[in-house]
Amino acid sequence: MFPFVPLNGRNVPIRLDNWEHLCQFGDIIVGFPKRSLLTQMPLFCPECPKLDALFESKMGWVPKKKENIIDIKNNQHECNPRTRSSKLKGTYPDLPATVPPSFSLGHQVAELFCSACESALCEDCVPDHEEHPKVPLSQALEQHRSSLQERLGGVQSRLPQISDALSFVKEILQQLTNQRAFIEEDIQSSFEDLHKQLDVRKSVLLMELEVTYRLKQKVLQAQVDSLVRGEGDLAASCTQTEEALAGEACAASMQAEQELQERLGGLAGLGLPCQPEENDQLDLLLETDGLRKSIHNLGTIVTTSAVASQSEAMGAGLEQCIVGHPASVTIVTRDKSGGACKSGNAILSAEVFTPDGSIVDGEIVDHKNGTYEFVYTVPNEGDFSLALRLYDQHIKGSPFKLTINRILEAEVEGAKRRGKSPGQKKKGSKRASSALGTPRRKTQNPIEDDLIFRIGTKGRNKGEFTNLQGVAASSTGRILIADSNNQCVQIFSNEGEFKTRFGMRGRSPGQLQRPTGVAVHPTGDIIIADYDNKWVSIFTSEGKYKFFPTLHEAKLGSGRLMGPKGVSVDQDGHVIVVDNKVFTPEGELVLKFGSNGEGNGQFNAPTGVAVDVNGNIIVADWGNSRIQVFDGSGSFLSYINTSADPLYGPQGLALTSDGHVVVADSGNHCFKVYRYLQ
Repeated sequence: MFPFVPLNGRNVPIRLDNWEHLCQFGDIIVGFPKRSLLTQMPLFCPECPKLDALFESKMGWVPKKKENIIDIKNNQHECNPRTRSSKLKGTYPDLPATVPPSFSLGHQVAELFCSACESALCEDCVPDHEEHPKVPLSQALEQHRSSLQERLGGVQSRLPQISDALSFVKEILQQLTNQRAFIEEDIQSSFEDLHKQLDVRKSVLLMELEVTYRLKQKVLQAQVDSLVRGEGDLAASCTQTEEALAGEACAASMQAEQELQERLGGLAGLGLPCQPEENDQLDLLLETDGLRKSIHNLGTIVTTSAVASQSEAMGAGLEQCIVGHPASVTIVTRDKSGGACKSGNAILSAEVFTPDGSIVDGEIVDHKNGTYEFVYTVPNEGDFSLALRLYDQHIKGSPFKLTINRILEAEVEGAKRRGKSPGQKKKGSKRASSALGTPRRKTQNPIEDDLIFRIGTKGRNKGEFTNLQGVAASSTGRILIADSNNQCVQIFSNEGEFKTRFGMRGRSPGQLQRPTGVAVHPTGDIIIADYDNKWVSIFTSEGKYKFFPTLHEAKLGSGRLMGPKGVSVDQDGHVIVVDNKVFTPEGELVLKFGSNGEGNGQFNAPTGVAVDVNGNIIVADWGNSRIQVFDGSGSFLSYINTSADPLYGPQGLALTSDGHVVVADSGNHCFKVYRYLQ
């Protein structure tokens, strides 16, 4: 008899090692412990063609799913240290590719765990892991359980946070849905009112038409009636007279004829209204073009993509506050990806809290370009706080701590001296930053550090600078520095590695007297603004002077520039020369913007300019020690955060090929690279 093992309530024939051949192929060996996973699954011979007959004769039933087969030949075993399990060489659709370490098909599992391979070891595998560190399996299991428990605790600790966030987002979603319903109701109501007003106006016009028609019709109808009567009298008299004339003349008819004669005389002089007493004009003057235009523009759905978690504030009003003096804070709204919003109308609130808990009034100005300005004045000294909320949520860094001080006379004098011409030498302390620039101190209200690295010291050697000013970046990953007092241009990689330099001092074409601005044209040519020579020169990418026969020489703006500082090139090939004058390649003035001051969009000696891929214009504001960003039409957008390492007289700037802003910090004799998020 063949041995039978119960599987799922049925007896299944099993052939073990050294037993006589059960099936016609004799290469099927099945063996398993009682608690194996396979005790719940039937095993069949995949090769025996008499499978159905065998099972029908011995078991009284025929398996229906022949594909449910595990082919285990010669009791083969393979230990996979990476999966921490043994593998069966066979196929079974419902069985995992790997089996837990407790199942090894005839191999007993050793109570060891290989730490290097992260695998439980069977006795056959122990020699292969002789040089590997091993620990008892129970210890490894305990460590794994402990690690798993720690991970579980970490995930569970996040559940309340996620639950709160879920509730909050659902609340916002519900508010959005409710707001949609309210606006839809307003639209329906407004247009219903408009329909009613249109119907009323329609009725008025129809009534006015009817009244006007009746008046004119009455006049004309009376005239018609009068003419009809006159025509009848004339016709009757004429008929009677003709009949009288047709008869024989006698004394008896003379009297009648005399009466006819008198009547005809009277009718001949009868004053009938032969000219129209009214006209037929009835026109409709309906100005529908303006109305259609108004209807076309009637109503606007106002929204922004701004989120509080990405929006940020900057400006001296966050820290440098003086009693009785207006302080200004600029808020830049950004979307979920950190991109600057370009439209206004966001719901923004600002509150300045005094030490006693009262609130200082202020004014929020919407610049309609995604930026807002909050201006406030505090009446006394002390520690204040500023809460800036966007859609009832604190923006990045809010609430801010404010320290209010009284201004000193020395500080007043220092403020008056701030922002002298770039050509004047200054002794004493460094230039103070603008009232709207980014704060210098990082002890309060820290925001994200946007500085990546800085390169350079004062000197005349390679990689050293003396009053560096212009900066440019090429699409090939090069950074170009106009080293003004060294009369040359130095070139670095995007990572700050020195590459080469070129330039010769002089006032002839091709020489540099005081290079203050540098840019790279889409053709690869290098454009240099020379402040003392009062022109813009063009060089090849290798640093060779370029001569244009049509221009007689490559000197743009010669005779029209008083002292060019910064230079850049936009996507259309326009050469932009500071002080904010935009020229076509042929030299035609296209745009100018800005004014003197410290407010948004104002300058105190602008020196550097660059244009990003979106057409935004970035300007280095030398006297205010800051970098401002404008759109292509010259409208102020935002600032670049330079608080990590404050600027001391920024000069030229540019955008690198990897999207960063590089600026020449002339007062610190280096150039700096910042992240740029526009």
